[in-house]
Amino acid sequence: MSSGSGSFHRDHPAAPFAAVTLGIALFSVMDALMKNASIAAGAYNAMLLRSVFGTALMFPLWKWRGGQWPDRPAMKLHALRGLVSGAMATSFFWGLVRLPMAEGIALSFIAPLIALYLAAVLLGEEVGKRAIAASLLGLGGVLVIAAGRLGEGQFSRDAAWGIGSILLSAVLYAFNLILQRKQAQMAGPIEVALFQTVFVALFLGLAAPWLAAVPGTRALVDIFGGAVLAMISLMVISWGYGRAEAQALLPIEYTAFVWAALMGWWMFAEPVTVATLLGVVLIVIGCWIAAPRVHIEETAL
Repeated sequence: MSSGSGSFHRDHPAAPFAAVTLGIALFSVMDALMKNASIAAGAYNAMLLRSVFGTALMFPLWKWRGGQWPDRPAMKLHALRGLVSGAMATSFFWGLVRLPMAEGIALSFIAPLIALYLAAVLLGEEVGKRAIAASLLGLGGVLVIAAGRLGEGQFSRDAAWGIGSILLSAVLYAFNLILQRKQAQMAGPIEVALFQTVFVALFLGLAAPWLAAVPGTRALVDIFGGAVLAMISLMVISWGYGRAEAQALLPIEYTAFVWAALMGWWMFAEPVTVATLLGVVLIVIGCWIAAPRVHIEETAL
Protein backbone atom coordinates (compact mmCIF):
# COMPACT_ATOMS: atom_id res chain seq x y z
CA MET A 1 0.00 0.00 0.00
CA SER A 2 1.24 3.45 -0.83
CA SER A 3 2.80 5.51 1.91
CA GLY A 4 1.62 8.82 0.46
CA SER A 5 0.00 11.45 2.61
CA GLY A 6 -3.50 10.45 1.49
CA SER A 7 -3.17 6.75 2.33
CA PHE A 8 -3.98 4.83 5.50
CA HIS A 9 -1.64 2.00 6.42
CA ARG A 10 -0.32 0.15 9.43
CA ASP A 11 2.33 2.82 10.14
CA HIS A 12 -0.19 5.66 10.03
CA PRO A 13 -0.38 7.52 13.39
CA ALA A 14 -4.12 6.87 13.56
CA ALA A 15 -3.80 3.12 12.92
CA PRO A 16 -3.55 2.09 16.62
CA PHE A 17 -6.63 4.17 17.46
CA ALA A 18 -8.57 2.60 14.58
CA ALA A 19 -7.46 -0.88 15.66
CA VAL A 20 -8.53 -0.43 19.30
CA THR A 21 -11.84 1.16 18.25
CA LEU A 22 -12.53 -1.82 15.97
CA GLY A 23 -11.50 -4.27 18.70
CA ILE A 24 -13.82 -2.70 21.28
CA ALA A 25 -16.72 -2.74 18.79
CA LEU A 26 -16.14 -6.42 18.00
CA PHE A 27 -15.98 -7.27 21.70
CA SER A 28 -19.35 -5.57 22.19
CA VAL A 29 -20.87 -7.65 19.39
CA MET A 30 -19.32 -10.71 21.06
CA ASP A 31 -20.99 -9.73 24.37
CA ALA A 32 -24.36 -9.52 22.59
CA LEU A 33 -23.91 -12.94 20.97
CA MET A 34 -22.87 -14.45 24.31
CA LYS A 35 -25.85 -12.87 26.07
CA ASN A 36 -28.14 -14.39 23.44
CA ALA A 37 -26.46 -17.79 23.85
CA SER A 38 -26.59 -17.51 27.65
CA ILE A 39 -30.33 -16.83 27.54
CA ALA A 40 -30.81 -19.94 25.41
CA ALA A 41 -28.30 -22.34 26.96
CA GLY A 42 -27.17 -20.79 30.25
CA ALA A 43 -24.02 -18.77 30.97
CA TYR A 44 -22.06 -21.86 32.03
CA ASN A 45 -22.65 -23.78 28.79
CA ALA A 46 -22.03 -20.67 26.68
CA MET A 47 -18.67 -20.01 28.35
CA LEU A 48 -17.60 -23.66 28.36
CA LEU A 49 -18.20 -24.03 24.64
CA ARG A 50 -16.73 -20.63 23.81
CA SER A 51 -13.54 -21.71 25.57
CA VAL A 52 -13.46 -25.01 23.66
CA PHE A 53 -14.00 -23.20 20.35
CA GLY A 54 -11.41 -20.57 21.33
CA THR A 55 -8.83 -23.26 22.07
CA ALA A 56 -9.46 -24.89 18.69
CA LEU A 57 -9.04 -21.52 16.96
CA MET A 58 -5.97 -20.32 18.87
CA PHE A 59 -3.90 -23.52 18.96
CA PRO A 60 -3.08 -23.61 15.20
CA LEU A 61 -2.18 -19.92 15.28
CA TRP A 62 0.09 -20.46 18.30
CA LYS A 63 1.84 -23.36 16.56
CA TRP A 64 2.13 -21.43 13.29
CA ARG A 65 3.83 -18.57 15.14
CA GLY A 66 6.39 -20.99 16.58
CA GLY A 67 4.78 -21.38 19.99
CA GLN A 68 6.83 -23.13 22.66
CA TRP A 69 5.59 -24.83 25.83
CA PRO A 70 5.64 -22.33 28.75
CA ASP A 71 7.96 -22.95 31.69
CA ARG A 72 6.55 -23.90 35.10
CA PRO A 73 6.17 -20.36 36.56
CA ALA A 74 4.44 -19.13 33.40
CA MET A 75 2.14 -22.16 33.32
CA LYS A 76 1.13 -21.60 36.95
CA LEU A 77 0.29 -17.99 36.15
CA HIS A 78 -1.67 -19.05 33.05
CA ALA A 79 -3.63 -21.52 35.19
CA LEU A 80 -4.39 -18.93 37.88
CA ARG A 81 -5.55 -16.37 35.34
CA GLY A 82 -7.62 -19.03 33.57
CA LEU A 83 -9.36 -19.84 36.86
CA VAL A 84 -10.07 -16.17 37.57
CA SER A 85 -11.10 -15.43 33.97
CA GLY A 86 -13.49 -18.38 33.84
CA ALA A 87 -15.29 -17.29 37.00
CA MET A 88 -15.19 -13.63 35.91
CA ALA A 89 -16.67 -14.17 32.45
CA THR A 90 -19.30 -16.68 33.57
CA SER A 91 -20.56 -14.38 36.34
CA PHE A 92 -20.56 -11.45 33.90
CA PHE A 93 -22.69 -13.21 31.30
CA TRP A 94 -24.95 -14.69 33.99
CA GLY A 95 -25.60 -11.14 35.23
CA LEU A 96 -25.93 -9.75 31.69
CA VAL A 97 -28.86 -12.11 31.05
CA ARG A 98 -30.70 -10.31 33.87
CA LEU A 99 -29.78 -6.71 32.97
CA PRO A 100 -29.71 -4.50 29.85
CA MET A 101 -26.33 -4.59 28.09
CA ALA A 102 -25.62 -0.89 28.58
CA GLU A 103 -26.29 -1.23 32.31
CA GLY A 104 -24.08 -4.29 32.62
CA ILE A 105 -21.16 -2.69 30.79
CA ALA A 106 -21.55 0.50 32.86
CA LEU A 107 -21.32 -1.49 36.10
CA SER A 108 -18.28 -3.42 34.82
CA PHE A 109 -16.38 -0.14 34.33
CA ILE A 110 -15.86 0.04 38.10
CA ALA A 111 -13.32 -2.82 37.91
CA PRO A 112 -10.22 -0.62 37.40
CA LEU A 113 -11.12 1.31 40.55
CA ILE A 114 -11.35 -1.93 42.52
CA ALA A 115 -7.96 -2.83 41.04
CA LEU A 116 -6.42 0.14 42.85
CA TYR A 117 -7.24 -1.43 46.22
CA LEU A 118 -6.24 -4.92 45.13
CA ALA A 119 -2.92 -3.51 43.96
CA ALA A 120 -2.46 -2.05 47.43
CA VAL A 121 -3.13 -5.43 49.06
CA LEU A 122 -1.29 -7.67 46.58
CA LEU A 123 1.49 -5.40 45.30
CA GLY A 124 1.96 -3.04 48.23
CA GLU A 125 1.02 0.04 46.19
CA GLU A 126 -0.13 3.13 48.06
CA VAL A 127 -3.77 4.24 47.79
CA GLY A 128 -3.74 8.04 47.83
CA LYS A 129 -6.46 10.67 48.11
CA ARG A 130 -6.84 10.76 44.34
CA ALA A 131 -7.64 7.03 44.24
CA ILE A 132 -10.09 7.33 47.13
CA ALA A 133 -11.93 10.18 45.39
CA ALA A 134 -12.04 8.17 42.17
CA SER A 135 -13.45 5.10 43.90
CA LEU A 136 -16.13 7.17 45.67
CA LEU A 137 -17.26 8.56 42.33
CA GLY A 138 -17.36 5.05 40.90
CA LEU A 139 -19.38 3.79 43.86
CA GLY A 140 -21.72 6.74 43.40
CA GLY A 141 -22.25 5.71 39.78
CA VAL A 142 -23.16 2.17 40.82
CA LEU A 143 -25.64 3.49 43.41
CA VAL A 144 -27.22 5.83 40.84
CA ILE A 145 -27.78 2.93 38.42
CA ALA A 146 -29.26 0.77 41.18
CA ALA A 147 -31.42 3.64 42.46
CA GLY A 148 -32.67 4.27 38.93
CA ARG A 149 -33.94 0.71 38.75
CA LEU A 150 -35.55 1.05 42.17
CA GLY A 151 -37.20 4.33 41.18
CA GLU A 152 -38.69 2.81 38.04
CA GLY A 153 -40.01 -0.17 39.95
CA GLN A 154 -37.71 -2.53 38.04
CA PHE A 155 -35.52 -3.60 40.96
CA SER A 156 -36.71 -7.19 41.00
CA ARG A 157 -34.94 -9.99 42.79
CA ASP A 158 -33.62 -11.14 39.41
CA ALA A 159 -32.20 -7.67 38.67
CA ALA A 160 -30.60 -7.53 42.12
CA TRP A 161 -28.88 -10.86 41.48
CA GLY A 162 -27.80 -9.56 38.07
CA ILE A 163 -26.20 -6.44 39.57
CA GLY A 164 -24.51 -8.52 42.25
CA SER A 165 -23.17 -10.98 39.69
CA ILE A 166 -21.69 -8.24 37.51
CA LEU A 167 -20.12 -6.52 40.52
CA LEU A 168 -18.60 -9.89 41.51
CA SER A 169 -17.29 -10.15 37.95
CA ALA A 170 -15.82 -6.64 38.32
CA VAL A 171 -13.94 -7.69 41.46
CA LEU A 172 -12.56 -10.74 39.63
CA TYR A 173 -11.70 -8.54 36.63
CA ALA A 174 -9.78 -6.22 38.93
CA PHE A 175 -7.78 -9.21 40.20
CA ASN A 176 -7.37 -10.23 36.56
CA LEU A 177 -5.81 -6.84 35.80
CA ILE A 178 -3.20 -7.43 38.50
CA LEU A 179 -2.40 -10.87 37.05
CA GLN A 180 -2.31 -9.37 33.56
CA ARG A 181 0.54 -7.05 34.54
CA LYS A 182 2.64 -10.01 35.69
CA GLN A 183 1.63 -12.20 32.75
CA ALA A 184 2.59 -9.60 30.13
CA GLN A 185 6.18 -9.77 31.39
CA MET A 186 6.33 -13.55 30.89
CA ALA A 187 4.47 -14.30 27.64
CA GLY A 188 3.28 -12.83 24.36
CA PRO A 189 -0.39 -12.09 23.57
CA ILE A 190 -0.96 -15.24 21.47
CA GLU A 191 0.40 -17.52 24.21
CA VAL A 192 -1.64 -15.63 26.82
CA ALA A 193 -4.82 -15.93 24.75
CA LEU A 194 -4.33 -19.63 24.05
CA PHE A 195 -3.53 -20.80 27.56
CA GLN A 196 -6.15 -18.57 29.12
CA THR A 197 -8.88 -20.18 27.02
CA VAL A 198 -7.37 -23.66 27.59
CA PHE A 199 -7.48 -23.30 31.37
CA VAL A 200 -10.94 -21.71 31.33
CA ALA A 201 -12.18 -24.76 29.41
CA LEU A 202 -10.41 -27.13 31.82
CA PHE A 203 -11.72 -25.49 34.98
CA LEU A 204 -15.28 -25.08 33.71
CA GLY A 205 -15.12 -28.63 32.38
CA LEU A 206 -14.79 -29.96 35.92
CA ALA A 207 -18.49 -29.22 36.45
CA ALA A 208 -19.52 -30.64 33.07
CA PRO A 209 -20.92 -33.96 34.42
CA TRP A 210 -23.51 -31.97 36.40
CA LEU A 211 -24.05 -28.76 34.43
CA ALA A 212 -23.16 -29.34 30.78
CA ALA A 213 -25.90 -29.56 28.16
CA VAL A 214 -25.86 -29.46 24.37
CA PRO A 215 -27.24 -26.09 23.18
CA GLY A 216 -29.47 -25.68 20.17
CA THR A 217 -28.10 -24.82 16.73
CA ARG A 218 -28.73 -21.08 17.06
CA ALA A 219 -26.93 -20.92 20.41
CA LEU A 220 -23.99 -22.90 18.99
CA VAL A 221 -23.70 -20.45 16.10
CA ASP A 222 -23.74 -17.52 18.55
CA ILE A 223 -21.11 -19.15 20.77
CA PHE A 224 -18.82 -19.95 17.83
CA GLY A 225 -19.26 -16.40 16.53
CA GLY A 226 -18.40 -15.10 20.00
CA ALA A 227 -15.23 -17.20 20.08
CA VAL A 228 -14.12 -15.93 16.66
CA LEU A 229 -14.84 -12.30 17.57
CA ALA A 230 -13.05 -12.63 20.92
CA MET A 231 -9.92 -13.99 19.22
CA ILE A 232 -9.89 -11.30 16.51
CA SER A 233 -10.59 -8.52 19.02
CA LEU A 234 -7.84 -9.68 21.36
CA MET A 235 -5.24 -9.63 18.58
CA VAL A 236 -6.43 -6.32 17.10
CA ILE A 237 -6.40 -4.56 20.48
CA SER A 238 -3.01 -6.08 21.37
CA TRP A 239 -1.66 -4.78 18.05
CA GLY A 240 -2.97 -1.30 18.82
CA TYR A 241 -1.58 -1.19 22.36
CA GLY A 242 1.78 -2.32 21.04
CA ARG A 243 2.00 0.81 18.86
CA ALA A 244 0.64 3.64 21.01
CA GLU A 245 0.74 4.69 24.65
CA ALA A 246 -1.96 3.28 26.89
CA GLN A 247 -2.87 6.73 28.20
CA ALA A 248 -3.59 7.90 24.65
CA LEU A 249 -5.77 4.88 23.87
CA LEU A 250 -7.56 4.79 27.24
CA PRO A 251 -10.56 6.98 26.23
CA ILE A 252 -11.43 4.57 23.42
CA GLU A 253 -12.20 1.86 25.98
CA TYR A 254 -15.32 3.74 27.04
CA THR A 255 -16.84 3.47 23.56
CA ALA A 256 -17.82 -0.02 24.76
CA PHE A 257 -20.80 1.62 26.47
CA VAL A 258 -22.02 3.11 23.19
CA TRP A 259 -21.67 -0.21 21.34
CA ALA A 260 -23.33 -2.09 24.21
CA ALA A 261 -26.27 0.32 24.16
CA LEU A 262 -26.63 -0.06 20.38
CA MET A 263 -26.39 -3.87 20.49
CA GLY A 264 -28.82 -4.03 23.42
CA TRP A 265 -31.33 -1.88 21.52
CA TRP A 266 -30.90 -3.78 18.24
CA MET A 267 -30.87 -7.38 19.51
CA PHE A 268 -32.91 -7.16 22.72
CA ALA A 269 -34.98 -3.93 22.38
CA GLU A 270 -33.37 -2.59 25.58
CA PRO A 271 -33.82 1.13 26.36
CA VAL A 272 -31.04 3.23 27.92
CA THR A 273 -32.28 5.05 31.01
CA VAL A 274 -31.20 8.46 32.29
CA ALA A 275 -29.99 6.82 35.52
CA THR A 276 -27.71 4.49 33.52
CA LEU A 277 -26.27 7.43 31.56
CA LEU A 278 -25.65 9.43 34.76
CA GLY A 279 -24.15 6.40 36.50
CA VAL A 280 -21.73 5.66 33.66
CA VAL A 281 -20.65 9.33 33.62
CA LEU A 282 -19.74 9.16 37.33
CA ILE A 283 -17.90 5.84 36.91
CA VAL A 284 -15.98 7.06 33.85
CA ILE A 285 -14.98 10.30 35.62
CA GLY A 286 -13.72 8.18 38.50
CA CYS A 287 -11.69 6.05 36.09
CA TRP A 288 -10.29 9.18 34.44
CA ILE A 289 -9.12 10.48 37.81
CA ALA A 290 -7.47 7.13 38.51
CA ALA A 291 -6.13 6.73 34.96
CA PRO A 292 -2.45 7.43 35.78
CA ARG A 293 -2.53 4.46 38.20
CA VAL A 294 -4.34 1.80 36.21
CA HIS A 295 -4.65 0.61 32.64
CA ILE A 296 -8.08 -0.57 31.57
CA GLU A 297 -8.32 -3.32 28.96
CA GLU A 298 -11.51 -4.89 27.67
CA THR A 299 -9.71 -8.02 26.54
CA ALA A 300 -10.30 -10.00 29.71
CA LEU A 301 -13.64 -11.42 28.59
